[in-house]
Amino acid sequence: MPAIPQRCAHRPLAGGLVVPYVTLIHDGRAAFGVLDADKATTAFRRRLCQICAHPLDERCFLLVRPADVVKGCSPEPALHPECLPYTAEHCPMLNGTATHYRRSPVLASHPAGRPCTDPSCPCPPRTPDEGHTARSGSRADRYEAWMIHTRNYQLVTLPDRPDAPSGISLDVPVLRKRVLRTAALSPDQQHLMDLWNALMNGT
Repeated sequence: MPAIPQRCAHRPLAGGLVVPYVTLIHDGRAAFGVLDADKATTAFRRRLCQICAHPLDERCFLLVRPADVVKGCSPEPALHPECLPYTAEHCPMLNGTATHYRRSPVLASHPAGRPCTDPSCPCPPRTPDEGHTARSGSRADRYEAWMIHTRNYQLVTLPDRPDAPSGISLDVPVLRKRVLRTAALSPDQQHLMDLWNALMNGT
């Protein structure tokens, strides 16, 4: 089992696990698997690792699903090569333990899965992007880790919100790919993934 990366030695722990920098902290608890939108934006713009919050080095990894290939961008901040193995080992979505996405991104820190009803709580406006909401309760996707050179790190923004990064462009040279978890793909998803891999491999 991968040890806690040295880069993460300063990060707080919850249940013995490193709390990633971009994790939403709700009511003093880490809501694992839920992105804090403000921290994610900071990580995107400052080129920080989503786990340890240190600046990215020469190379970094992007987490990629088939739907991300279609959109042309990875919706999560990048990771250091040293932080990826630990994350892939302990994240239920990446290691295959979780078969479905959580039904609501703000339920993780509430007992009995009840939604937050506190109007003074900062969690409603800080919940993840629309993609998280759209995936709520659906079957887990295939995940790959794509290594890119940080000089090719390019942010993607929405036409109506040029100030808000929506992800990191996948339309760049890929140095290496690693399958983190497999999932049954629809014929269209498999076709798109095959086309993309053929294009990147020059075949």
